[in-house]
Amino acid sequence: MIFNEITYFLLFLLPAVVLFHCSPPRLKPWVISAFGASFFIYYGYLHFGGFWGALCVSLFGWEILTSRLYRQGSRWCLFGILQALAILLFFKYLTFATASYNDFARFTHLPTLAPLVRWILPLGVSFFTFEFIHFAADTYLGKIGRVSLREYAAFILFFPSMVAGPIKRIQDFLPKLRGARFDPELATRGVTRILAGLVKKHALADTFTLFADQLATPKLYVASGPQIMLWVLAYGGKIYFDFSGYSDIAIGSGYLFGLGIPENFDWPYASRNISEFWRRWHISLSFWIRDYVYIPLGGSRRGRGRTALNLLVAFGVSGLWHGAAYNFIVWGLWHGALLALHRTWTSSGFKLPSIVAIPTTFLAVNLGWAFFSMDLPRAVFALERIFGLA
Repeated sequence: MIFNEITYFLLFLLPAVVLFHCSPPRLKPWVISAFGASFFIYYGYLHFGGFWGALCVSLFGWEILTSRLYRQGSRWCLFGILQALAILLFFKYLTFATASYNDFARFTHLPTLAPLVRWILPLGVSFFTFEFIHFAADTYLGKIGRVSLREYAAFILFFPSMVAGPIKRIQDFLPKLRGARFDPELATRGVTRILAGLVKKHALADTFTLFADQLATPKLYVASGPQIMLWVLAYGGKIYFDFSGYSDIAIGSGYLFGLGIPENFDWPYASRNISEFWRRWHISLSFWIRDYVYIPLGGSRRGRGRTALNLLVAFGVSGLWHGAAYNFIVWGLWHGALLALHRTWTSSGFKLPSIVAIPTTFLAVNLGWAFFSMDLPRAVFALERIFGLA
């Protein structure tokens, strides 16, 4: 976790905040861009592929240049979307796609491809490519006016949200950037939010990790169903406190600049149904998938069967976005199926009381973490053991 390293605060956040507030308005976006590029290069070199990881900052430079060609209805916007998808597919999914094809080829006796080794994964590639797509798509649809080069650079290189979100929308970000000023009250909230995020990470997520890590050991195969269920629940606690802690630090960092970035978690485990859960969990991703995958597929406008299919596809994409492996796809399909069932349930007029609905939703979500936390064979075994089938 980059945000719990002292270098994040001393080398990047504090100097950037001070210089940002000491700069005239026209230079503020360049301050963010310069620190964002430096942040990407530093951590890309340190943790994400050495020299080649640092060189991936050129992806941002290319995106900034091509974005100058985007206009409402322009084919350049479509090129920008395809370009962002190509970056994501090449770096994150090419190895998985090759291995999947080879599995199919061996089954059907087709010629196989040489296996690929993923030698580099750019820092935050899943997040910054989604922001690239958002900008190109919304410009194409006329939802975004002209944006200056320096403002777009600041948007995609705002380093507190580069690594793990929240996924920003430029329509929300630019007005705040243009009016940014130092606000002592907002800065106090920012420091408090950062401290809360660090506590979530170190005091809570790391504690749950001690138990959740047992899922990856041989102990899984000799543990009882209740033991495995406790470990799966621990994983649910770990991922929530880890990820929401990261978001807290990112949001708090934004407050220090005088910028608000989207909330990402809103007590999701208190949700009364799976639909409400996805309005509270990883909110910026949920809304992105809704706006750029689910609605373009037809949303809920084409009948119950097509709606269920759209949900499965959208959440299959969400699962694959989280990781290039079959277990993540199954995790996404699990949630797509739950949402389709929920729609059928509610359309029939049934509604559970909160005292039943909240723990039921909590259990359904946490059972799904089995697919998220383990490869498919281990996850299937864990669930069979939990339900007394193995």
